[in-house]
Amino acid sequence: MTRLTRRQTLALLASAIPVAAGAEPAFHGGPALPDQPPVGHRLPLIPRVVHLTGPGQAAGQYGGRLRILVGGARDVRYVPVISYARLVGYDRDLILQPDILERYHVANERIFTFRLRRGHRWSDGSPLTAEDFRFAWEDIALNPEMSRGGPPADMRVDGEPPRFQVLDDLTVRYSWDVPNPAFLGRLAAPVPPRLVLPHAYLRQFHPDYAKPEDIARHVAQQRVDDWVALMQKMSRQNRPENPDLPTLEAWVPRTAPPAEQFIFTRNPYFHRIDHKGQQLPYIDRLELNVTSADLIPAKAGAGEADLQMVGLDFADYTYLKQAEKRFPIKLDLWKRSQGSRMVLVPNMNCADAGWRAAVQDVRFRRALSLGVDRHEINMVVFFGLASEGANTVLPDCPLYRPELARMWAEYDPDRANALLDQAGFVRNGRGLRQMPDGRQMQIIVDTTGESTLQTDILQLIDGHFRDIGIQLIPRVSQRDLFRSRVMAGQVVMAAWEGLDCGIPNADMPPNGFAPVTDDQVQWPLWGAHYVSGGTAGQAPDLPAAQELLALYREWQAAPATYQRAEVWDRILTLWGQQVFTIGTVNQVLQPVVRRDNLRNMPDDALYGFDPTAYLGVYMPDTFWLEGKA
Repeated sequence: MTRLTRRQTLALLASAIPVAAGAEPAFHGGPALPDQPPVGHRLPLIPRVVHLTGPGQAAGQYGGRLRILVGGARDVRYVPVISYARLVGYDRDLILQPDILERYHVANERIFTFRLRRGHRWSDGSPLTAEDFRFAWEDIALNPEMSRGGPPADMRVDGEPPRFQVLDDLTVRYSWDVPNPAFLGRLAAPVPPRLVLPHAYLRQFHPDYAKPEDIARHVAQQRVDDWVALMQKMSRQNRPENPDLPTLEAWVPRTAPPAEQFIFTRNPYFHRIDHKGQQLPYIDRLELNVTSADLIPAKAGAGEADLQMVGLDFADYTYLKQAEKRFPIKLDLWKRSQGSRMVLVPNMNCADAGWRAAVQDVRFRRALSLGVDRHEINMVVFFGLASEGANTVLPDCPLYRPELARMWAEYDPDRANALLDQAGFVRNGRGLRQMPDGRQMQIIVDTTGESTLQTDILQLIDGHFRDIGIQLIPRVSQRDLFRSRVMAGQVVMAAWEGLDCGIPNADMPPNGFAPVTDDQVQWPLWGAHYVSGGTAGQAPDLPAAQELLALYREWQAAPATYQRAEVWDRILTLWGQQVFTIGTVNQVLQPVVRRDNLRNMPDDALYGFDPTAYLGVYMPDTFWLEGKA
């Protein structure tokens, strides 16, 4: 008899709903939608049931809009993150649950079998079937023109993609020869791999299915170069700019850019219901209103947003608290889940040989960390309400150990000076230290300049570093230019945000702690080397980074949760000892503004991109407006 793992048991339990086998679920209500079938015909045979029976939760009423302020049209990407319809997703307790899937089965962490919900449909009413998975994999991911680097990196293990099988109209399977314990977590990510695409709509842009003259017409209409660019533009799920693209999310985009307002309306075929049988979402529409990023706090405080997090920072708290007395808004403070609110990130791959030697010397990195007066930062910028420490996991994390937060994070300028002396960085007559080639230690710190908070913290740290003979010089770059400068090795040090996920469990991949992605500022070339399977970037040449990479692979191969936890512990210890990033403070409070009659939204929660997808795990489709919507 095969023994079920805890993960498999949870998957089976989560897929169970209080409906007799083969029976038609009792749907007691749904929004009246013109030109649409009755709600019972718009739902899967077995929808996902969301039980709104916890503290502060209740089944809601239909209607109304949610206005959200954004700093630019590109922020439409925010909607599929917070809508958070996933094949498998995290719940509020960060336990994986089947969502779009009716159920899943995992064998030996290698073989993943997915079962769809019978009768589930895309937002245009077309059936969701295994063919949508086959199209996404065989016709897009494996197409040499669409994917010139091969299948996506997050679908490869040790450079090898999975074997894909269609078992029947509603069942697909992905199999690897070696364990891939990160797979389900990746599917639950804020931006997951594209495993499923609406083939019935997208075939018209693919040369295997459409006539050349029809594709040429679409290419001309969309003003792109070829069918590849056409497919990329028309199939973007994470940038919902194509109103014609069917979706599985709670709200459907209705606005094509350019625009000053982007409208999303309810998906009539959304697969979730509440415990009373009412189809979700409750809210009729989302309105994303484009404004200057600098004006978002003022407008949110004046009641021009019904739900606002993005564009707000702790510095806005006093103003928003006063505005709460004058306008129909409610202000909450959530705890950020980042490993650190702001970090200094030395670039191990910077092109300047002198600076590269300096930042790769662990004595230099430790000295910088010891030279930061985190208590002053906490008191001056955060009024003493943050926690001081390294960029690591938080107390809410099951992997947390108190010593991790303190590792090389105590303010000790005497010890910092001693380490810099040992590393050979001597002071000149002006009190600044010099590099071996005679240059003064004036560190240019690159930043995107998107937050005055970074500027304020850097100004304080510059004062701290003067006591250890180092000067900081901030340099602001636009985000895209910043990224390209990092990859080109033109950045020595950057001011950035800390670990996206400060609350991982043992089954979540330790991506932020090893050079396994190409978007980490501390080692972009090493990460690119891993992502590309060795065809780009550079292999790590620093022993500590090599060890982290080896530990990451050991985590991948670990067959059980407790073994993965042991590997995590070693990773966290090595990460703390090596100080690859220099943390400041964490558990910073995030202002959350909402309309005062918005219900089912938690008063106190974790805020972050990963793993909570900002609001995603709290299910905005269950939010509703009490009284007059």
